[in-house]
Amino acid sequence: MSRDPVPTPIEEYAVLGDLGTAALVSRRGSIDWLCLPRFDSHACFAALLGTPEHGRWLLGPADDEAVSTRHYLDGSFVLETVHRTSTGAVRVTDLMPIADGRADVLRRVEGLEGSVRMVHEWVVRLGYGTTRPWVTRRLDDREGRSDHVISAIAGPDMLVLRGQRLPHAQDGHHVDEFDVTAGEVLTFSTTWFPSHQPVPPPLEVEARIEHTLRLSQSWTARSAYAGPYADAVTRSLLVLRILSHGVTGGIVAAPTTSLPEDLGGVRNWDYRFCWLRDAALTLEALLGCGYLHEVESWRGWLLRAVAGDPEDMQILYCVDGARDIVERELPHLPGYAASSPVRIGNAAVSQRQTDVLGEVMIALEHARSRGLQESDDSWNLQCALVNHLADHWDEPDNGLWEIRGPLRHFTHSRAMVWAAFDRAIRGVEEHGLPGHVERWRALREQVRDEVLTKGYDAGRNTFVQHYDTTDVDASLLTLSAIGLVDGDDPRMVGTIRAVEQDLLRDGLVLRYRTQSGVDGLPGDEHPFLACSFWLVTAYARAGMSQEATTLMDRLVGLPNDLGLLSEEYDPVGGRMVGNYPQAFSHLALVGAALALAEEGGGRASARAPREERHEVD
Repeated sequence: MSRDPVPTPIEEYAVLGDLGTAALVSRRGSIDWLCLPRFDSHACFAALLGTPEHGRWLLGPADDEAVSTRHYLDGSFVLETVHRTSTGAVRVTDLMPIADGRADVLRRVEGLEGSVRMVHEWVVRLGYGTTRPWVTRRLDDREGRSDHVISAIAGPDMLVLRGQRLPHAQDGHHVDEFDVTAGEVLTFSTTWFPSHQPVPPPLEVEARIEHTLRLSQSWTARSAYAGPYADAVTRSLLVLRILSHGVTGGIVAAPTTSLPEDLGGVRNWDYRFCWLRDAALTLEALLGCGYLHEVESWRGWLLRAVAGDPEDMQILYCVDGARDIVERELPHLPGYAASSPVRIGNAAVSQRQTDVLGEVMIALEHARSRGLQESDDSWNLQCALVNHLADHWDEPDNGLWEIRGPLRHFTHSRAMVWAAFDRAIRGVEEHGLPGHVERWRALREQVRDEVLTKGYDAGRNTFVQHYDTTDVDASLLTLSAIGLVDGDDPRMVGTIRAVEQDLLRDGLVLRYRTQSGVDGLPGDEHPFLACSFWLVTAYARAGMSQEATTLMDRLVGLPNDLGLLSEEYDPVGGRMVGNYPQAFSHLALVGAALALAEEGGGRASARAPREERHEVD
């Protein structure tokens, strides 16, 4: 198998998920990325970052001229793709069944018209493509039923392929070609399990599809959102859900690693972990649309992950709350579009990012205002973290963007310190919780005064990226959303205009000017989608409704045909870049829609939240 000369565009991938991990499947039907059994496990299909030799599962038409259209079944991540050729049409249904205590990928092929030649390739390479497993065809004999399966085993991992027609061994791969005629149905499944355990029983295909659809659609129906851009908001909420681990409550930033911010460049990072900031912002989006149980689940994860000395709090954790995250490079993988190095782990785990607690406290205060009761443990943890912040808030940090250059006094970080104290004070004043409120009040005012002086350039009438520059940063667009200043405050309006002047590229917003050298990295990057949605929110809060609507109309046209967004967008090439699908982009979309609905005269979540059914989660 040779490598395609041009990699599959990122936007050509769909995502499947089971609230434990996620797979990326191309329009042609190749699963090129899958980590099992968790988001942060080793990949068994890693062709996304290399070649088919690094593992993939292809089930698609042999005809390269086939026309393929696809959609998710409403309210779910059950994917249906119809391939049409000159001889006929087939429908392929792909899904990862939800909430069954297993790790499976299920694929069903149905003949619709005529006859279509299909290609089937199953290439398992464990350890991110480094380990070629021992593969055998065996008889699975249970309860009077005998089925042939193909098993791939290496160390602690085993994968089993089932199906009515199994591919045959060929030079270290398993390959097949077959014709599917109208009315014919074939099903295939890949199942992961620990290699020391017996082979799990086969799936009940129709029952698992129906069960997954019922659970997904039940969750979607709980949304209280009733504002504009409803379809985009619904799909974004579903993306946020699929990036949540249903057992532990952890929320990952993306299911991928090292999809580049700059094609061919070195800005390639592993996002398959749980950032406190990203998770808190995800909860804000979910809360704005009426979801509360998810916050309670994540709060439990937070208590377990952060438990211990507040001095040891990290900004990110593994899915189960583990702390041991080491960044390293995988030189055997050439990278997506030759973008190297490919990295796993993330060195940002050791950074100081002072803004993080502010985002966490905002989300938890929002949850309290929506009726989530604090436990003694949850509030005591928040108090301990806020008191620790009170002792260290004035130290420089790496900032929201995980700057790998010198530590700075970032204005956004300082503003989020203010927010942390402010929400802790609200916990005391509005909810009757105990706390060192007098000290917190004094620090809240001190921090705000500092931000409004050192973080503001009167000459340009704009807030600045950090205290030692006149450059702006897109994170400054959030200062009105957190309540530090009013949306129509002249300083906020001036900041909006400075961002327009300095950070717009083809109408979309960059995070900051990489040319300043502030991040200590070579190369450039593309507009960061969340920042453009932040500009929509800032416009809305400033009363610039026309600008807000115009930009939002453009942004909701950027997702692919399935409603998915990556981290960044190249407006010149018209393509997605960065890790995908990206929680930050989707949560910011929801936030912008909520802001437009609220500033338009009515709260988007005005409908009462539906009764929660916790069986799904």
